[in-house]
Amino acid sequence: MISVQAAFPKATVLDLSCNNLTALTVSTTVKTKKTKKKQIRDQIRFAVICSFFNVLVLFLLLYQPEFCSLTHLIKIDLSKNQLVCLPEEIGQLGNLQHLDLYNNKLKKLPVGFSQLKSLKWLDLKDNPLEPTLAKAAGDCLDEKQCKQCASRVLQHMKVLQEEAEKEREHRLLKERELEKKKEAKQREKEAREKEAQKKKKAEEKERKRKEYQAQMATSASQKQQKKKKEKKKKAAQNQGKKTASECVPKAKRSICSLFFSLLLKLLLLLIVGAASVIAVCQLTELRKEAFCVPLNVHFEETVRWAQGLEVVQQVIQKMSDLRT
Repeated sequence: MISVQAAFPKATVLDLSCNNLTALTVSTTVKTKKTKKKQIRDQIRFAVICSFFNVLVLFLLLYQPEFCSLTHLIKIDLSKNQLVCLPEEIGQLGNLQHLDLYNNKLKKLPVGFSQLKSLKWLDLKDNPLEPTLAKAAGDCLDEKQCKQCASRVLQHMKVLQEEAEKEREHRLLKERELEKKKEAKQREKEAREKEAQKKKKAEEKERKRKEYQAQMATSASQKQQKKKKEKKKKAAQNQGKKTASECVPKAKRSICSLFFSLLLKLLLLLIVGAASVIAVCQLTELRKEAFCVPLNVHFEETVRWAQGLEVVQQVIQKMSDLRT
């Protein structure tokens, strides 16, 4: 089925009054004999009578009208219906000058309504409008008031559009701020995770370093203990060798000492014997015997030699002094 725009490319007037329409976008369920319920959402069906003056009279409407695509429309009559809202796309009707919305259920108009810059005439009476919109629309009792209504409502909708734009910008700004905060939080989270990973790696590195140091310390301690054991073993071996080497000189010293003692005793015995013989030869009557004469001669010579020594003289002098 062809579209409305293709069927009526130059339509300037659209009359949908007195059709009990509740919306210009409709979804209806129809019961038939063959099917209990059938959902129809596709195209609209028109039964249209076209006049010489390009006036479209729509007397059968089942579903969604596409009149917003009829940009050549100058006049639309939607009076005496049950419309509760208008489509946002109504702003596309840039050539629309006359719009009759009398006796509907409209409470507000879409923001796109402010785009109807060519609108000169508007009737909104007998609609449950919002207070601000009703105040802007006025009474619409005659042609002049309807023209004033169009001007005031357009001005009011422009203000609403500006507020909506500001609200949208504020919302977008808020969304951007939230997005920035979210990104900042994400960056902080990533930074924390990165820092945690860095810290974990540092801790792992420190742990491995300590383990390595502990292993090295254990190895060094074992080596040191081994060296001490070897040192003690060598010291014990050296001590054994020293003890063995010391035993031989002691044995030698004991033998030498014994020999020297015997020799000294023998010498002392000889001296005592000689002194006894000399004393016998000097003090007894045996001095005249033949074996005593040479001994006496040698003894006297020895005494004279000794008396001639200075040391002996000093000793004799001290002895004489002691006697006196």
